[in-house]
Amino acid sequence: MRGTLSLGRWFGVPVGANIGVLVILVLVGFLLGAWHFPTLYPGRPAWSYAAAGAVAALLLIASVLLHELAHAVVAQANGIKVERIVLWLFGGVAQLRGEPSTAALDLAVAAVGPATSVVLGGLFGVAAVAWLAVVGEGLIAATLGYLGAINLLLAVFNLVPAAPLDGGRVLRAVLWWITGNRNRAAVVATRAGRVFGIALIAFGLAGVLLWAWFGGLWLALIGWFLVNAATAEEQSVVLGRQLSGVRVADVMSGPPVTAPPGVDVASFIDQVVLHQRFSTYPLVDQAGRLTGLVTLNRIRQVPLARRPEATLQEIACPPEEVPTARPEEPLVDLLPRLAGCADGRAVVVDPDGRVIGVVSPRDVARMTAVADLREPTPQPAGEATSHTHLR
Repeated sequence: MRGTLSLGRWFGVPVGANIGVLVILVLVGFLLGAWHFPTLYPGRPAWSYAAAGAVAALLLIASVLLHELAHAVVAQANGIKVERIVLWLFGGVAQLRGEPSTAALDLAVAAVGPATSVVLGGLFGVAAVAWLAVVGEGLIAATLGYLGAINLLLAVFNLVPAAPLDGGRVLRAVLWWITGNRNRAAVVATRAGRVFGIALIAFGLAGVLLWAWFGGLWLALIGWFLVNAATAEEQSVVLGRQLSGVRVADVMSGPPVTAPPGVDVASFIDQVVLHQRFSTYPLVDQAGRLTGLVTLNRIRQVPLARRPEATLQEIACPPEEVPTARPEEPLVDLLPRLAGCADGRAVVVDPDGRVIGVVSPRDVARMTAVADLREPTPQPAGEATSHTHLR
């Protein structure tokens, strides 16, 4: 999942947002400005309700961002690379490259997010009480009170012991510490996530059908998302166990056919694509370092009339959005990054950043198909598939 709008780098971590954030801003701002605040304090100008709703919605998104940044800061402080943070419809996702190496660290990374929400809830609550004491009731106090309550609610919801919620990570860490088996703990947490998701779906639909509570639709949607996310995470855990010990070098194809970025699409098709069996072509500079990635899908999207003038660089996936890996990296750490504009591909580079290979979905599929033929390799406690934190 990638953000469509860049919000810069925070503590060295790229932060982005997608269209879901706009949905949340409009929905929360509208409900507060058109219903909640007018009900609490009738008779105020319409613009004041709209302004209060907009400010509350923006500060809610900022609170979610701080929650995710807390995960990222603790992870980075303990040597875990954070790929990016993306804000979206259901809150935020901190995408980690790798996993905590101990149960204690797993617990720390998971728990710091809800702890941050609790602190924010307390700060907004204290500010609301102070405003009431000094100034009196009004929209500012109501906005601060809403933000205090919603942050505390988010903290409580995230602590439900069901993956992919933070509480599921906490459950995983505790079970990992008790049993010494991280994979088994992760499977239990994801199955708890499925049960919780199904319960939300059932409760939400019952609310709609039995009590005409249309907010149940949103609850059912969240439940549906949790069921799918938990199922995908369990599959990732199982796959990680199957591919334990497999390195990127074991599956990559190389050396790849590369291309200079300034070649026009028509010439590249005539001179290279029609004569090669590859579907992925890294673009490199004179030193052999990655400047973009072109796939057959991206080439097909170029209209015939534009192909003689459009360059490969113009149609390429930008280098910062192309997943890269080192040959010695565990394959399970790379798998969660095989998404986005690179069409499920990754580029393998040497220590100097020069392109030496490509990992495609076909390469991964073949290794997965023969994984059960390999001798089982015990998985170190800290080695597992990457995951995202979901709010």
